[in-house]
Amino acid sequence: MSDNVIKFRKPKPPRKAPNPILRKLMIIAVVIIVFAAAWAYFQVTGAPAP
Repeated sequence: MSDNVIKFRKPKPPRKAPNPILRKLMIIAVVIIVFAAAWAYFQVTGAPAP
């Protein structure tokens, strides 16, 4: 390929900063899911709470 050919390329869009509200909601959702999974585990296994 010749070196004198101009290549027109679309510039990459700038990366967006993550939304802090969505990040907080995701963390809260994960905490709720972990507690629900622990509760369900103890309900199914019947293990007494320490």
